[in-house]
Amino acid sequence: MTIRTTHVGSLPRTEALIEANRAHREGTLNDEAFSSLLQKEVNGIVQRQDEIGLSIVNDGEYGHAMLDVVDYGAWWTYSFSRLGGLSFEDTQRFDIRPPAGREGRLSFSSFAERRDWQRFADAYADPESGIHIANKNPVRFPTITSELTYIGAEAVDRDIAGITQALTAAGKPLSDGFVAAISPGSAARVANAFYEDDEAVVWACADVLREEYLRITNAGLTVQIDAPDIAEGWDQFATEPSVDDYRAFSRVRIEALNHALRGIDPELVRFHVCWGSWHGPHTTDIPFKDIVDLALAVNANGLTFEAANARHAHEWTIWKDVTLPDGKYLIPGVVSHSTNVVEHPELVAQRIRQFADIVGDERVVASTDCGLGGRVYPSIAWAKLEALTEGARLASQ
Repeated sequence: MTIRTTHVGSLPRTEALIEANRAHREGTLNDEAFSSLLQKEVNGIVQRQDEIGLSIVNDGEYGHAMLDVVDYGAWWTYSFSRLGGLSFEDTQRFDIRPPAGREGRLSFSSFAERRDWQRFADAYADPESGIHIANKNPVRFPTITSELTYIGAEAVDRDIAGITQALTAAGKPLSDGFVAAISPGSAARVANAFYEDDEAVVWACADVLREEYLRITNAGLTVQIDAPDIAEGWDQFATEPSVDDYRAFSRVRIEALNHALRGIDPELVRFHVCWGSWHGPHTTDIPFKDIVDLALAVNANGLTFEAANARHAHEWTIWKDVTLPDGKYLIPGVVSHSTNVVEHPELVAQRIRQFADIVGDERVVASTDCGLGGRVYPSIAWAKLEALTEGARLASQ
């Protein structure tokens, strides 16, 4: 068999799409004209993925709303157009301290207070350091100021219709398409001025996002749950927690996600784990072995994770000791979003075989570490995807 290929979600946006998003946001491009242009761009991006040889494709997250933090990626900012009950305040990114008097066991830090960011403060302060979010001006991120509601029906239906039409045009079945959606734990990483505590926010997000998951899977498409919070959250705390405390903190997020996924066929769900998409040192990341059982507890048959990242590439060996449950399959990243170096196809093939030789070719879908859009220059991103599909061909031989 030929080992299947995919990617994590975000792909480089065209200049036409970037300009259309800006014009739509400013009100100079109406909804009908924007939707028409968006569909054209989605058709093109699906066709390009198919021509490269990717087995499982998406719309490049082209339909996800882009605010003024495009370089940070649309995966998180799109949630602002899905959740009602948010107000934009002068808050720092991920400044998610609970309301006064409602502090939990673990005390969150703000983005710039993260342990890795403190250790390499000089690099993060220098815009020439190569860290692509270094020395950025503070961005206004939202605060929960009233009960969370789902306001994204029209937007997600447009995403579903867009990828469905593009798949049909490319001659691919719906089973070859996926749509990315945020996890409750990631959606909850905003300032909270309404709910009793952090756990209440997570469960509220789960109830709201269930509608998004249902709409995607009821259409016959796979939903990819983007959940960097499960791994990345380890570095959110000003003081490093114990592994047991962090696992308890994360288990709530897994339980809330499974609540949101109840009744949905796990075959139509894949779960994405990463340690944060920015180009930084990552010396304080939690090891995958400490949370892999939590990731496997999600009601999702596919598990996508970073395996090419220089800080985590060695962790393929954990699968020698971890039993992959029946029905589940691995989607390891074998090309990285965090370097401009284009991986050699033979290296990609070797990385794929590390996993396939343990769990079997049929239980591996070769992928990227994280989304490439906004993190790697477009021509480099496409070269990486070409190396990915060529590496999969070599690995299959």
